[in-house]
Amino acid sequence: MGKINAGKGIQKTKLEELVYDAAVENNVTMLRQLLEEDSLILDKATLHSQDKSPLHIAAMLGNVEFVNEVIRASPDLCLAGDRHGRLPLHLAAIKGRFSVLQELVHALPLSAQERIHGGGNVLHLCIKYNQFEALKFLVQTIQDDDFSNQKDDAGMTILHLAVSNKQTKTIRYLVENKVVQVNVKNENGKTPSDLLKGENNNSEVAKILHCAGAKRGKEIGSCEATGSDWLRRKRESIMVVASLIATMAFQAGLNPAGGVWQDDNLDGPNPHVAGTAVMAQKQPRYHEYFLRTNSVAFVSSLSTILFLISGLPFRNKFFCWALMVTMWLTITAIALTYGISIVIVTPHDSKKQLSRVIKTSLMVWCGVMFFLLVGNTFRLMNRWLWRRHGIDLFKNLRRYESLKSRAQVRSNCGEDDCSV
Repeated sequence: MGKINAGKGIQKTKLEELVYDAAVENNVTMLRQLLEEDSLILDKATLHSQDKSPLHIAAMLGNVEFVNEVIRASPDLCLAGDRHGRLPLHLAAIKGRFSVLQELVHALPLSAQERIHGGGNVLHLCIKYNQFEALKFLVQTIQDDDFSNQKDDAGMTILHLAVSNKQTKTIRYLVENKVVQVNVKNENGKTPSDLLKGENNNSEVAKILHCAGAKRGKEIGSCEATGSDWLRRKRESIMVVASLIATMAFQAGLNPAGGVWQDDNLDGPNPHVAGTAVMAQKQPRYHEYFLRTNSVAFVSSLSTILFLISGLPFRNKFFCWALMVTMWLTITAIALTYGISIVIVTPHDSKKQLSRVIKTSLMVWCGVMFFLLVGNTFRLMNRWLWRRHGIDLFKNLRRYESLKSRAQVRSNCGEDDCSV
């Protein structure tokens, strides 16, 4: 430690070497003294490293005290990659350094979702290096379907890899807890069941997959997909709906409820010009509302069509959320347009009955919209709280659903067939 106390005469490269020594030795005291000498020493050592940063070294060796001190000094170093693009978290998962993995994930949950070389994420590394406890911790902590079902560059999910590597314990956990989709195809069109070969077709793994409803690729349609592929499957249907609403709004704009005047009458008590809306003359206030809602329906439906043909990556949560909000706006606006039109064409004697119908419909519609809004708001809030503070509002609910799913899987094929 005398070298450190010598202070100013030490070259920066020497300080960087001492940081690596501290990382290997798990020497937190040395690291603190080095940071007093140069508050940027960790950043400099990481920047000048040819391969692994001090945090990579500590994570690989399981030196949790040093890792915690680095995180307190600079959490952004959790995102620094080595020459293979692997983060400290990736090395901790590969080596099974569970305590270090916990600290890195809690410090920066986003780092767990970084892609690795060859595609996939840290879960693929857990399968490759047979680190079951690390995988279980990450799945329970991140709790994101896209994260759990992510594919590598060959289209392989973690279930594909687990089946290929015959990791029975891992397969059972992934299937019984519905962590992954069991019928997703890789780039060659093969599902996890297709990767069972020869004598493995009657193996324990085959029974586990069968209990979960897994199928071979030839048994399911080429367009069948689940999870994050839902939007791709429904893209054409959404396009048709948006086009239909745009057509309805266009026609309603040209021929509004009550029709248009068929002749010119400039001198009478109700002066008008042929082709103009009768509603605008008879019910100007309702006509104003009609124009607003119909225009919103028309523009938002066109916006939906543009979203779908633009090629935006709808696996991104923001773009998917934007499309959903636009469709909500479209459907709500066309529903309001319909309501205004019905009011205009309904005879005065039936207005009281119509009023009750409209009130009931509005209450039901507002209830549905409120339910969807609150549900999605809580979901987004939970995601934000987890990523920023590690708080999960639905932890107990997820645990209950997991236990329920496990019991259901076992009941589908009997306790004997599904037991280890």
